[in-house]
Amino acid sequence: MKKNAFLLAIICLTSIASFAQPKMIAHRGSWKNTQVPQNSLASLQHAIKQKAWGSEFDVHLTKDNILVVNHDNDFYGLDIATSTYNELLAIKHPNGESIPTAEEYILEGLKQKKTKLIYELKTNRLSTERTLEAAKLSVQLVDKLKAKKQVEYIAFHYDACLKIRELDKKAKIHYLNGDKSPSDLKQANLNGLDYHYNVYKKNPTWINDAKSLKLKTNVWTVNSEEDMRYFIDHKIDYITTDEPELLNSLLK
Repeated sequence: MKKNAFLLAIICLTSIASFAQPKMIAHRGSWKNTQVPQNSLASLQHAIKQKAWGSEFDVHLTKDNILVVNHDNDFYGLDIATSTYNELLAIKHPNGESIPTAEEYILEGLKQKKTKLIYELKTNRLSTERTLEAAKLSVQLVDKLKAKKQVEYIAFHYDACLKIRELDKKAKIHYLNGDKSPSDLKQANLNGLDYHYNVYKKNPTWINDAKSLKLKTNVWTVNSEEDMRYFIDHKIDYITTDEPELLNSLLK
């Protein structure tokens, strides 16, 4: 009797796993259809309301070593890497928000526990040294805010990923650039690959290869229903999108 119950439990768990769906990550928060600025606190709040698994945000280092949240190298025309934080405060988002610091953004995200904060460390255009300094300050900030369980790191700069791993052995770190195989990332002790959809289509075995190595797979930036269905069918772990409403409707 116990043996039959055990086998039934295994069958049920296998069936549930086979129908596991990807989790949705809102790219730069939920901004496109909510008509709020990308990477603003408002975009994070909307992503949380939409029950996104994660809200991705981009972090740059200012001239005076303040970590700020913005996608481009400039904030409405003002270069971030060569500007001080106070200089950036002279400009506002269209909704009246100032450029958020990474600390402000994380603290807003910590008001809840369900939506993860997907911390993209941007490559500093001035030098690798500045990028690695940003990596060090990022790990220190997350540690100070006791946000390790809520934050996962992503970066295009491979050495920045390795620097974060050196500083935090338990951090979840995913590589963005698409030029490393799953086995390369496993060897580097990273947690997963977070690649553009064309990279996966050119390397159709990589999703399964990653799963066999117990690595996580994320794809960006998937905005069409056709591509969403493609990656749902291929059982990718996460889908990053500018269209969270559309992806939510497909996943439901």
